[in-house]
Amino acid sequence: MSINKVSHSNRKTRSISKPNLQRVKGVVDGRATRLRVCTRCIRSGRIEKRPV
Repeated sequence: MSINKVSHSNRKTRSISKPNLQRVKGVVDGRATRLRVCTRCIRSGRIEKRPV
Protein backbone atom coordinates (compact mmCIF):
# COMPACT_ATOMS: atom_id res chain seq x y z
CA MET A 1 0.00 0.00 0.00
CA SER A 2 1.50 3.37 -0.91
CA ILE A 3 1.15 6.29 1.45
CA ASN A 4 2.34 9.88 1.71
CA LYS A 5 4.58 10.92 4.58
CA VAL A 6 3.76 14.54 5.37
CA SER A 7 6.35 16.76 7.07
CA HIS A 8 5.72 19.74 9.32
CA SER A 9 6.15 22.04 6.30
CA ASN A 10 3.51 19.96 4.47
CA ARG A 11 5.97 18.43 1.97
CA LYS A 12 4.80 15.01 0.79
CA THR A 13 7.09 12.01 0.26
CA ARG A 14 5.93 8.71 -1.20
CA SER A 15 6.39 5.72 1.08
CA ILE A 16 5.33 2.08 1.08
CA SER A 17 3.45 0.54 3.99
CA LYS A 18 3.75 -3.24 4.33
CA PRO A 19 1.71 -5.60 6.51
CA ASN A 20 3.23 -6.78 9.79
CA LEU A 21 3.68 -10.50 9.05
CA GLN A 22 4.70 -13.01 11.71
CA ARG A 23 5.60 -16.70 11.48
CA VAL A 24 3.13 -18.66 13.61
CA LYS A 25 2.38 -22.34 14.07
CA GLY A 26 -1.31 -22.74 13.32
CA VAL A 27 -3.85 -25.42 12.57
CA VAL A 28 -4.92 -25.96 8.94
CA ASP A 29 -7.21 -28.90 8.13
CA GLY A 30 -6.44 -30.46 11.51
CA ARG A 31 -2.66 -30.40 11.00
CA ALA A 32 -0.13 -28.02 12.55
CA THR A 33 1.74 -25.97 9.95
CA ARG A 34 3.88 -22.84 9.90
CA LEU A 35 2.01 -19.81 8.58
CA ARG A 36 2.92 -16.23 7.75
CA VAL A 37 0.01 -14.17 9.05
CA CYS A 38 -0.55 -10.52 9.87
CA THR A 39 -0.77 -9.40 13.49
CA ARG A 40 -4.32 -8.14 13.01
CA CYS A 41 -5.46 -11.65 12.04
CA ILE A 42 -3.73 -13.11 15.10
CA ARG A 43 -5.35 -10.55 17.41
CA SER A 44 -8.84 -10.95 15.94
CA GLY A 45 -8.72 -14.74 16.31
CA ARG A 46 -8.95 -15.62 12.61
CA ILE A 47 -5.96 -17.93 13.05
CA GLU A 48 -6.35 -20.99 15.24
CA LYS A 49 -2.99 -21.36 16.97
CA ARG A 50 -1.59 -24.79 17.64
CA PRO A 51 -1.97 -25.88 21.29
CA VAL A 52 1.36 -26.03 23.12
